[in-house]
Amino acid sequence: MSYCASRYQTVRRRTVEVKVGAVGVGGTQPIRLQSMTTSDTQDIAATVKQSIALAEVGCEIVRITAPNVAAAKCLRDIRTQFSAAGFLHIPLVADIHFLPSAAMEAVEHVEKVRVNPGNYADKKKFAVKEYTDADYEAELARLHESFSPLVQRSKELGRAMRIGTNHGSLSDRIMNRYGDTPLGMVESALEFLRIARSHDYHAIMLSMKSSNPKVMIQAYRLLVQRMDQEDMHYPLHLGVTEAGDGEDGRIKSAIGIGSLLLDGLGDTIRVSLTEDSVYEIPVARAIADKAMSLWNTDAPTAISPTNVRNTNIGSDSIDPYHFSRRETGVLQLSPKCAVGPEQPPRVIVRSTLAGLPGTATALSAPKMKDTPAEGLLVRVDTPSDLAELADTVRKQPLPVEFLVLEAGPLLSAADVAPMLMAEGGRIMLVRRFGANDAGLLKEFAAAVRPKGHFLAIDAPADVLEALAPTLRSLGDDAGLVFTLSTASGAGHATGAYRRLLESLRKAGSKAPVWIRNTTTTAVHGDNSFLSKLLEASFLTGGLLCDGVGDFVSIETEADGARSTKLAYNVLQGAGARISKTEFVACPSCGRTLFDLQTTTQRIRAQTGHLKGVKIAIMGCIVNGPGEMADADFGYVGGAPGKINLYVGKNCVQYNIPQGEADARLIALIREHGKWADPEPHQLANA
Repeated sequence: MSYCASRYQTVRRRTVEVKVGAVGVGGTQPIRLQSMTTSDTQDIAATVKQSIALAEVGCEIVRITAPNVAAAKCLRDIRTQFSAAGFLHIPLVADIHFLPSAAMEAVEHVEKVRVNPGNYADKKKFAVKEYTDADYEAELARLHESFSPLVQRSKELGRAMRIGTNHGSLSDRIMNRYGDTPLGMVESALEFLRIARSHDYHAIMLSMKSSNPKVMIQAYRLLVQRMDQEDMHYPLHLGVTEAGDGEDGRIKSAIGIGSLLLDGLGDTIRVSLTEDSVYEIPVARAIADKAMSLWNTDAPTAISPTNVRNTNIGSDSIDPYHFSRRETGVLQLSPKCAVGPEQPPRVIVRSTLAGLPGTATALSAPKMKDTPAEGLLVRVDTPSDLAELADTVRKQPLPVEFLVLEAGPLLSAADVAPMLMAEGGRIMLVRRFGANDAGLLKEFAAAVRPKGHFLAIDAPADVLEALAPTLRSLGDDAGLVFTLSTASGAGHATGAYRRLLESLRKAGSKAPVWIRNTTTTAVHGDNSFLSKLLEASFLTGGLLCDGVGDFVSIETEADGARSTKLAYNVLQGAGARISKTEFVACPSCGRTLFDLQTTTQRIRAQTGHLKGVKIAIMGCIVNGPGEMADADFGYVGGAPGKINLYVGKNCVQYNIPQGEADARLIALIREHGKWADPEPHQLANA
C-alpha cells in the first residue's frame, strides 16, 4: 500500500480531526503553525511574554518544556496569565521527555501533552542487549503500566496528545531490535499508540523528527503506511529537528516538511531554527501557504478512524522508504568533471548574454573556490546571439567546466552547428521539444552527438512518450540529458519530474536528469528570496532525497554567485553534496544550558571551513547523544556553564568550563585528524 494517494499531485491525506483546545488539527482544517518558548518555564513572566510574542506573529499552538514537576506546576499560572492577556484561544502544549510525574502534573493545566516515546519511562544507556520475545513483551507491559495513567487522565480531561518520536532518542529496546532506522522510529511510536488505543483514546497526533531530512521523510512515509495497514488515520506534526540557523536551517526544514506536504502528508508544522522562535513562524507560514496552494479545491469530507482508505491513484518506481540513488550512465563533461553513479550532482548557473562578463568575473572570485559553478547556462535566440556569445567567450574564458546553450524556438540545428564545431570544450545544448517535434529532435541530435557534445531534452512525460520512437531510433543514451524548464512554477513540479522519470524508466533510459528551478510560484504575491529558497528546497531538495538529480540549477536569482551558493546549500541540506562543515544545532528551549544562538555562530566562525566535518551543538542531553550519533563531534550542555564534548555518541570530556570548550573542541578535532587551517578565501567568508 502506498503512503500517499498520489505521487504526481497533492492529494491531502484524510485524517480524523483532533481538537487541541479550540484549535482543530487534521480533517478539513488548514495546516497549523507551532513553535516553542525558549525561556526557563519556572520564569513565568518570561514564558508568558514569549508565548504572547509567538501568538502575535501567527503561532497557532505554543509548546513549553516541562522537564520536571516544578516546571509543570508553573503551567497553571502560565495558562491563566496567557488567557488573561487575550489568548484563551491559543492552546498550550507541555513538552515532556523523561518524567511521567511531570506529564501527570502538566496535563492538568494545558490543552495538549507531547511525549517522547524514546525517553518516557526509559533511560537511554546505549546498552547492547539481545531481547528475547519474552523480554520484549515484559518491556511492553512495563510501558503499558507507565503510560496508561497519562492516557486515561488525558481522556478524562479532553486533552490532546502528540506521540513525538525523535531519531536521536530511540530507546535501547528499539535500538537493539530495529536499529537506528526509520523503522525503529515508527515502531517506537506505534508501541505508545497501541497503548492509547487500548484505552479507546484517539485525540492523538504523531511526529517522526530527525535532523537528517532523508531519515525524517522516510520515517513519516513508513509511519503512514503502517498506520494505514492497521486502519489508523491520525494527524501528523511535521518538523526537521536540530535544523540549525540561517539559510541552512530554512533549507533543511523546507526539504523535509515541504516534501511531505507536497505528497499530502502533514497537518501541523514547526520549523526548528537556532534563532529566536518568533523567526520560525514566517518560514512556517510560507511553507504552509505554498503547500496549501497545491491542494485540490474540493475539501475532503470529515471522517472517522474506521471509514477511510487511501487509494493509490499514481505511483512510480522510486522506493519511498529506502534511499538509493538513481542509476545513470556516465557523461564526461570535461577532463575534470563528469556525471554518473559515483559523481555528485553538478551545479549549473544561469546568466544573460549581456551579463555574461560580469557573471564570469563573479564566479572567478576566490570565495567561490569551494562552491564552483561547473556549468554556465546562456540563452540564445538568434544567430546574432550565437555570434555575440562566441565573441565574448573568446575575449574572456569562462571559469566553468562546460557551457550550456539554451536554444530558443527560432534557432535551428543548422544555426547552432558552427559553434558546436568550433575549438573549445564540451557544450550541452538544451532545447524544448513538443510532441510533434520528432524531426527537429533528430536534427539537433545529429548536430550535437557526433561532435561529442550533449543534448538536454526539455520535455514533459507526455511529450517523451510521443517522442519515444524517435528516442529509440537514436540508439543508446550517450550524450542525452532530460529536464523540465517550467516545472518549478507549474503546479506540482515534483510530480512533473516523477512522471518524467517514470517515462524514462519505461523506455529503459538511464540518461542523467537535470533539475531546474526556472520560475517561482508567488503565493499571495510573495516573490521574496525566502519564497525562492523554499521552492528550490521543495523541488530540488525533495528529488535529491529520493535519489534523483545529476545536474541542478536555481535560475530564479539573477545574481549568479548567489544562485550558485543557494544550489550548494540545497545540495548540502539534502545530503547530496557536502561543500562545508555540517552543523546539527538544536533550537533553543527552556532546557538548554547555554545560549545556543551565539554559541552556534561562534563555533561556526571557527570551524565552518572544515569541509565534510559534521559538528553537533546541543543545548542539553535530551536528544544529544542519539541525534548526533552520525556527527563527528558534539558540543553538549552538561550542566550550567559546563560543556561535554563527544566523538560520535561517546562522551570523551566531561564538565569543561564553557570558556575553555571552544579551544578544547578544536583540539579534539585536531587530535582525530579532521582539522585543516582555513585558506585565505575561507577566512574572507567567515
